[in-house]
Amino acid sequence: MTAKRGTASLSRQRSEPHALVTGGAGFIGTNLSHRLAGQGRRVLILDNLSRPGGERNLAWLKAMHGDLVTAQTADVRDARAVASAVQGADAVFHLAAQVAVTTSVRNPRADFEVNAAGTLNVLEALRSLENPPPLVFTSTNKVYGKLANLELLERDTRYAPVDALVAEHGVAEDRPLDFYSPYGCSKGAADQYVLDYARIYGLRAVAMRMSCIYGPHQSGTEDQGWVAHFLISALEGRGLNIYGNGKQVRDVLWVEDLVEAFLLAVERADDLRGMAFNMGGGPDNAISLLELLDMMRELGVTPASMAYGKGRPGDQAWFVADTGGFEAATGWKPRMNKRDGVAALTKWLKEHRVMAGGQLWAREAIS
Repeated sequence: MTAKRGTASLSRQRSEPHALVTGGAGFIGTNLSHRLAGQGRRVLILDNLSRPGGERNLAWLKAMHGDLVTAQTADVRDARAVASAVQGADAVFHLAAQVAVTTSVRNPRADFEVNAAGTLNVLEALRSLENPPPLVFTSTNKVYGKLANLELLERDTRYAPVDALVAEHGVAEDRPLDFYSPYGCSKGAADQYVLDYARIYGLRAVAMRMSCIYGPHQSGTEDQGWVAHFLISALEGRGLNIYGNGKQVRDVLWVEDLVEAFLLAVERADDLRGMAFNMGGGPDNAISLLELLDMMRELGVTPASMAYGKGRPGDQAWFVADTGGFEAATGWKPRMNKRDGVAALTKWLKEHRVMAGGQLWAREAIS
């Protein structure tokens, strides 16, 4: 439902060119919106504010950037709200999503309605425009499924591929799609719709199949944002649950490096239309759960306890993105290495969250 407040401000926003960020009050959306507004661009955020921390992130963006940032409290399942939001946009970043595999297993219909139908609403809204702006869509590595045919070695602290080329470069975009879990199906369907709308209707649309993103403003949970979840849990003095043996591997990408990739995708949208790119930190930034715990201990951040349980549906034992395609097309490379990134996020959490009643709470003003 569209909020009644701010109608005049929204009208002014749409009368001038602006970037539309769906899900703009979330973790990635906040960092992206901050970057755009910091460049002097107007930003319209469409977000239903259902995720914890969303209202706080939005207040921070408004405090930092004033009228450059405008919000429309609405849901991507509302086709009329989406159609209204794209009016006057010179770039669209579609980040709004249901992001947890576990939630999708509990409620697959809602997962589908947000991820697949919500994305179709964005695509149809853009198709209706005389001159549609570029679209960047945040897809997921889950479109490749569990990678069951990827043979792995089990080492002391991590899994590793037997295939030397995959171990060196990561998973490339030519890996067959294999949707697994309702979340994989809904995001995979959205991914394919985005690429097909570029092919059939000529939209300048790019899909970014993301691995593990981390950084400031992230409220990690067991279901999503595991690096932040590990750090916050340890800083709060809570224990951690590990699903599986902890040797699962992901390549971690600092959120500011991801934002840079988004901006390059828009800049090169004419050349990149209809293409999907795997997006992550690559092999140099691959890390297992156990290795992150070791890194945390070196930083003096240790969880109160550890418990191990069986793996969850749809979990990949190993995924590292081959980002060579996007690097070749744009010259992009991640700048933040995993060790410095984990240290930087730990420092940010300590500086911008305070202890209260045994829990960490975000400060009202975050610089």
